[in-house]
Amino acid sequence: FSYTEPSAEGSRLVLTRAGLSLANDRATLTDPAVIWRQTPAGGGGQPGGIIAFDPSGTQLFFTVGDRMQPNSAQDPRQARGKVLRLNLDGSTPSDNPMAEDKGVPTQTWTTGHRNPYGLAFAADGRLWLHEMGPRGGDELNLIEPGRNYGWPLVSNGDNYDGTPIPRHKTRPEFAAPLLYWDPVIAPAGLAFYDGAMFPQWKGSALIGGLRAHALVRVAFRADGQPDEAERWDMGERIRDVAVAPDGAIWIIEDSSPGRLRRLTPRK
Repeated sequence: FSYTEPSAEGSRLVLTRAGLSLANDRATLTDPAVIWRQTPAGGGGQPGGIIAFDPSGTQLFFTVGDRMQPNSAQDPRQARGKVLRLNLDGSTPSDNPMAEDKGVPTQTWTTGHRNPYGLAFAADGRLWLHEMGPRGGDELNLIEPGRNYGWPLVSNGDNYDGTPIPRHKTRPEFAAPLLYWDPVIAPAGLAFYDGAMFPQWKGSALIGGLRAHALVRVAFRADGQPDEAERWDMGERIRDVAVAPDGAIWIIEDSSPGRLRRLTPRK
């Protein structure tokens, strides 16, 4: 699990593992151990902190946002704006793109991300990430090792003060999103559907929308291109999405008091 902790230099994103003990209707974390800490510390919001395990269960992928310091996303010495690939104990896999280097570059899988709040593997083994754009340009990206996704040098949105940002098509050396939203949905949470309750959605990506107050379904064409297929107004900001073993869909609201909601087909 991930969280931000205070430090003398500002808040710091942390990745920790622990044992989960369930007894007498109580959950307890045992033997917690920090396996990664953001260095240097500091920054504002946009921490990322989303975890995805590879299909073999031997590595984990971890998103780190730019912490509202956009230029840091292109600094190879900082983890901000990156997707990291780690072994389960926090060590570095020997086949990472820059494993022969030192420090953050050895852990880096991809570069140039802004505010990544969704990361998940599809059934075909491909890794997908979505991230919030600035004013416009929320992105859904296919994550491939060693690629640079361009933030803040390119975007399909503009800065909040109205100053333009060059579009992806002007810099083909950067990986462009396969799907983007403008107006934004502020995506949060990502799960691929492989359940029995909604068989017509098999293979679809389910995404929560904070700004959109919605659950968004993205379908994939035969050539792998994603397209938004449906959107349901949930009436609240949706922070995360999960698929239960029985095929029901869980969504959690980002509101006060907030609700955990279970979605099943209408009878």
